[in-house]
Amino acid sequence: MSVAVKICCIQTVAEARLALSYGATAIGLVAAMPSGPGPIPDPRIAEICRAIGDAAMTVLLTSETTAVGVCAHVARTGPRAVQLVDEVAPETYRMLRAAFPDLTILQVVHVRDGFDVLAAQDAASHGCQILLDSGAPNKPVRELGGTGRTHDWGLSAQIVKSVDTPVWLAGGLSPDNVAEAIRMVHPNGVDLCSGLRRNGDLDEELLARFMAAVRAA
Repeated sequence: MSVAVKICCIQTVAEARLALSYGATAIGLVAAMPSGPGPIPDPRIAEICRAIGDAAMTVLLTSETTAVGVCAHVARTGPRAVQLVDEVAPETYRMLRAAFPDLTILQVVHVRDGFDVLAAQDAASHGCQILLDSGAPNKPVRELGGTGRTHDWGLSAQIVKSVDTPVWLAGGLSPDNVAEAIRMVHPNGVDLCSGLRRNGDLDEELLARFMAAVRAA
């Protein structure tokens, strides 16, 4: 596939292997968050990272924002990539690269208005991949992902055109709309959680439909 697929909110080694068996290239492992679905304890994140090894890009989703906090979180879980779901200072990027030279950094940008184009460009200038999501970080209970809502894909398409780094599209994707999203935004990768779950479990039928839709697009 020309578009990478990240299956997020993975709960167990078995779920990770199921996602990989259908062609996922990355799995998202959600740590403690102020809200949203799918968080699991750090020891289980570390267990899944060890079990998967180099078979896919294991991605730690962290709400830590300080350089020390993010680096400590990566060190105790051992992922191949870290997804920063909140804004961080440039020092955090620098410290991560110094401590973990091979680590891929994904910076989440919650797409709400034109200013988010500038936020994505700034993160890209620090060598980060960009993940476009539909959170609401300014709410009293902060939403930093996993909302199941789509956002303005027109703005997402602008961001893809304006940065020279891989861009992932998240936010409300499902087997029914992912083909349209890919055609409109032209992301390097797509990422979803709730769109593939039934009763809290990764659903094999939805997973198969989603991967078929990505291939068709």
